[in-house]
Amino acid sequence: MVAHFGTRLRKGAMTTAVAAAAVAALSASQAPGVTTDGQGRQTTGADAESTPDGNGDGSATGNSPYYTDLPPLNTPVPAPTIGTPAATGEAEAGIPATVLDAYKKAADSLSASKPGCNLPWELLAAIGKVESGQARGGNVDAAGTTITPILGPVLNGNGFANIGDTDGGAYDGDSTYDRAVGPMQFIPSTWEWAGEDGNGDGKKDPNNIYDAALAAGNYLCRFSWDLSDQADLNSAILSYNNSTEYLNTVLSWLEYYRKGTHEVPDGTGTLPSNRSDGSDGATTSPSPSPSPSTPSTPSTPAPTPPKPSPPSGGGTTTPTPTPPGPTLPTTPTPTETVDHLEDAGTGALTATAGDTFGEQVAVRTETKAGKAVAKVRVRFTIVGDTTDATFTGGETVATVVTDSAGTATAPALVAGEKTGDFIVRTTVVGRTLTGLDYTASVTARQADTLVRTSDTALTCVPGGEFADQVEVKATYNGAVADKVAATATLIKSADDATENDKGPYFKDADGNTVRTLADLTTDADGLLKLPKLYADDTTGTFLLRITTTGGATLTVDLTVAAAATPEPEPTTTS
Repeated sequence: MVAHFGTRLRKGAMTTAVAAAAVAALSASQAPGVTTDGQGRQTTGADAESTPDGNGDGSATGNSPYYTDLPPLNTPVPAPTIGTPAATGEAEAGIPATVLDAYKKAADSLSASKPGCNLPWELLAAIGKVESGQARGGNVDAAGTTITPILGPVLNGNGFANIGDTDGGAYDGDSTYDRAVGPMQFIPSTWEWAGEDGNGDGKKDPNNIYDAALAAGNYLCRFSWDLSDQADLNSAILSYNNSTEYLNTVLSWLEYYRKGTHEVPDGTGTLPSNRSDGSDGATTSPSPSPSPSTPSTPSTPAPTPPKPSPPSGGGTTTPTPTPPGPTLPTTPTPTETVDHLEDAGTGALTATAGDTFGEQVAVRTETKAGKAVAKVRVRFTIVGDTTDATFTGGETVATVVTDSAGTATAPALVAGEKTGDFIVRTTVVGRTLTGLDYTASVTARQADTLVRTSDTALTCVPGGEFADQVEVKATYNGAVADKVAATATLIKSADDATENDKGPYFKDADGNTVRTLADLTTDADGLLKLPKLYADDTTGTFLLRITTTGGATLTVDLTVAAAATPEPEPTTTS
């Protein structure tokens, strides 16, 4: 969790020869080589850029400080050290039992829900080590909730990112500024959309290792990243905390844990000691009255200025103090100049279930005077649980940087199977401004034509069963109409579509007579094969009507007739 402006003082292991050797030894083949938007996120637009503007909300952690301790070196003779050496000893391979269980369960869940991500649990362990020292050595209760909250420093822009309060202090106890929270160090604004319920208790708690580990896994797997690919792995880690030093430290622990770990009792894990901001990382509870803090400074005493030489003639004089220089005005960041969002020509958002929307949400960030603002992050969020629509890549949240025209265009929307309306909400990351809401609509899949796949006559004797099953194919505008809802009813006549009370019928699972089948669906090829038909003792011609969403209708004739009696062979006389 390190800010990306190069203004933070860095102490500890990353400044030592051992640290340098460890990074070289453990991650030389894993050096970052990614092309991302600076936050590991997708961008759109020819001029889209990723220049950060100081709010730090383009990462899971707000780019807060992290532990820089490195795993033990596999070196028979330790290298000479300067300052605090990297961690040593097999104890470093021990992971507290509950924390380890949370990592493995999160990875198992992701292997089922996002198998293409290939998330190793060791990656969660590496990030958990670097973010919180495995929840402060496994200081969690039986349910996996930290016994005391783990909080990062106040993100007030004073040596860190500047993130004003977004949660009313609900997660971090600070109603003025945000702070990274919990064993995986999510900032509240990220947890708002990325939070997960990993232990099934109905709550999304960033202080619970099961919830936090699953949220971290989902966060790392967004944008269809494949973490078995080194470039995607680097992108995912950098999106968690945008720092090359952070990337190398996480990769070092990932490699170390992959070589073998073991379980240790909760509360007995090895605690790291070196932080990227020079602190000990011991903050575990909010201050009673949050106030801006100042970055740590080295303990080296300031040099004593030389005493002025007396003037010739033997007298003494008092040096004239130098007046302070003029205070230069602070240039606002692009985000700070944004006054409002404007629509940028978004068309009607409609799509059939399962299809990609033809229009994309596009907004423009503007100053109060209406001037476009480039290099501002805009967040697009699919709101609510009434839809299963996503953006391309399967995510419900996307962050895009505005281009030179101040425009941000969301990734394409992909409709799910749920029909109806939903909201796409656009907000400016790092600002509390009124967003824009867009209503999108998903309509049911449709068919406009139904035909039988066979022209065989459908006949049966009274009390018997039809030899052939009815199969139809649905199309829409000439293309296969898959997953289209259909209903099949045995009707009284061509002019009376009410259900017949005699003649052919279907059977339900218990063998009961059924003359209407609802909730039918065509398959991937647009085909629908009905169950077997049976006949009662009534003879005649009957009608089976099949209808689909979209208005396609097909009526099929069914004939029930007694078997023809063979004529007797004529007799002959000799």
